[in-house]
Amino acid sequence: MKKDFIVNNKVDMSEYSKALKLIEKSRYILIVTHVNPDPDSIGSALALSNLFYENKIKHKVFNVSSDLPQNLDFIPKFDKITDQLPKFFDLVISVDCGTKKRLGIDIDPNIPLINFDHHKSNDSFGDVNIVDCMKSSTAELVFEFFKHNGLYITKNSATALYVGIYDDTLAFSLGRCDEVTFEKVNFLVECGANPSDIANKLLRRDSLAKYRIIPKVLESLSLYKEGSVASIIALPQWFEETGAHNRDCEDALDMVMSIAIVKVAFFIRIVNGSARVSLRSKGSVDVSKVAQNFGGGGHLNAAGCSIDILDVNKAKEIVLKEVLEI
Repeated sequence: MKKDFIVNNKVDMSEYSKALKLIEKSRYILIVTHVNPDPDSIGSALALSNLFYENKIKHKVFNVSSDLPQNLDFIPKFDKITDQLPKFFDLVISVDCGTKKRLGIDIDPNIPLINFDHHKSNDSFGDVNIVDCMKSSTAELVFEFFKHNGLYITKNSATALYVGIYDDTLAFSLGRCDEVTFEKVNFLVECGANPSDIANKLLRRDSLAKYRIIPKVLESLSLYKEGSVASIIALPQWFEETGAHNRDCEDALDMVMSIAIVKVAFFIRIVNGSARVSLRSKGSVDVSKVAQNFGGGGHLNAAGCSIDILDVNKAKEIVLKEVLEI
């Protein structure tokens, strides 16, 4: 027997009902994932997309770039994500966007917007805001939207939601992942999500280029404050030399954070014409404050931002100064 859930979070319960009412009365829905989308953003979007598809609700899942993480191609409806805006839509649903800027497009303020997100930096920019920074992932909030409204979770949506929760909790290893999160994950497995199959598809389909660029990135490791602060970089020419994609070196930051003495680490590379900064920390060190200083955002222990600089080393100096002050 599947367990019922009591939705217990910072979200006003009426927001779940308002969101469903907006969806039911809309004629065409645009679901927007954030720029440089991750598995939580895409998983949350595709969970909704599969729900809409199964209920014949017209919609599109949009990302401003056609450059999507191909290791997520096993999630049902992944191939339907588009970088072409439809000519008409009367409802926007943003997923995992900490700020409105993260949508990557300007939305007509007259079009209602449902905001699903779990970032501390979110300022509730939607007409309906399902936002809780204490949740493990945006996918967990989308799950609660399903459960609060009595919506059936099919295998396709369960798979998408599981992917979002699994990845955004670093395989259930972060503090945001609590006992209720595991209850939800168990429910998704009962609905058809296959943990071993999902883990294999996410973890065991690396490109050869990844293993050519990561040693270069790790070689750039610099330590400060007796090793408690670490930085790594990726120079543009390394991508040209190895044929790697910017996503191929993302694991390097987690590898650095695995070093016992490291408490804070950041990684800088050039993405879409600016310096992309990823920050991580352990314990109570709040790296989201650093990201916010540069117009970004995120969580206590994981945050990011972009700096309008094309010199990786110069960007490193600027970020390092801020990190050493937290």
